[in-house]
Amino acid sequence: MPDRADPVRHEDLAPRGILRHQPPKQWLSGGIYGLVLASAMVAALDATGEKAEPGPDALWVLLTALATSAAHGYAHVIAQRASGDGAATTSRLRSVLAEWPLVAAVLPTVGMLLGAVAGWWAEATAVDAALLVNSVALFGLGTSAARAARQGWPSSCRAGGLDMLIGLVIIVANALSH
Repeated sequence: MPDRADPVRHEDLAPRGILRHQPPKQWLSGGIYGLVLASAMVAALDATGEKAEPGPDALWVLLTALATSAAHGYAHVIAQRASGDGAATTSRLRSVLAEWPLVAAVLPTVGMLLGAVAGWWAEATAVDAALLVNSVALFGLGTSAARAARQGWPSSCRAGGLDMLIGLVIIVANALSH
């Protein structure tokens, strides 16, 4: 396929052997986006004074991630079409399927909410744990991305700290809204 203006190489986005063929940029970006999305959703669904409903909350977090990933992948399809390549190809489907890291990143949050459904803990505990785990994961992904870019440990930890700051802002906003 001739090189187009689209910076995403669709052969790298193939679902087979995903991590092996997918550039770290794609799964780091999707992972960070998914963690922020899960944190914002779980904080927004954690309304004070309302009856706890962790099952529907888990479903909404998952459905939002699926819709967001499909929309993001489809945006790549539209951009490719707008660049003049109107032919339908399997690479278009791969563009949509390549957004799996976003969905995968919300699964721990969904799992914690489902733990509340099972009665292992209260929904508020699941929300607090999800916000904390997601913030720590943001630090890890930010640090990992910086290390992959061959930055030193101090610089990588600063980058991870900045990514973690997004999660901490959501935690503070959730605390202030209660």
